[in-house]
Amino acid sequence: MHLLLRTLLILLRSAKRPPLSVWDSSSLTLRVLPTDIDIAMHVNNGMYFSLMDLGRFDLMVRSGTWQKMRRRGWSPVAAGETIAFRRSLQLWQQYTIETRIIGLDAKAIYFEQRMVVGGEIYARAYIATRLVSKAGPVTQEEILAEFGQPPAGLELPEWIHDWRQNTALPGARRPAPHAWAGHRA
Repeated sequence: MHLLLRTLLILLRSAKRPPLSVWDSSSLTLRVLPTDIDIAMHVNNGMYFSLMDLGRFDLMVRSGTWQKMRRRGWSPVAAGETIAFRRSLQLWQQYTIETRIIGLDAKAIYFEQRMVVGGEIYARAYIATRLVSKAGPVTQEEILAEFGQPPAGLELPEWIHDWRQNTALPGARRPAPHAWAGHRA
């Protein structure tokens, strides 16, 4: 809920910005607000992912993909995320969220996103997202039918496959019991 109003504003503003292909890069300029910071007076580490949602919305709206997804009853969900920090974003600082799709596989669409100030990367994240409908996960074939074919040469880096394989939890229909290795109560 903390970004609901800002998300709605981005959806409206992005619809008026120049159109993009879903395979293009999006650049969204924002400013650090008081609701984005923690007690250390910089953007809270957990807030970066929430702010990056806005960058993905910008790309989806500007490419027309958001409207297609809504019409088909598809919703995006994060399946995995990893982030690295270089510098802190401070209160009132202006920054851009750079967003691009770096590829897809049979289960997910992969985004690279960067928080950039003055041409310098402050944080970089990789997000694996899935599209789901009431009937379940949306197939790669359905996604490509709506998104169009990716540009020639768009191929996921090998480390992305390793990352997903090594960090993924079992699917929601399989058990995922909690037990710490070597844990004593």
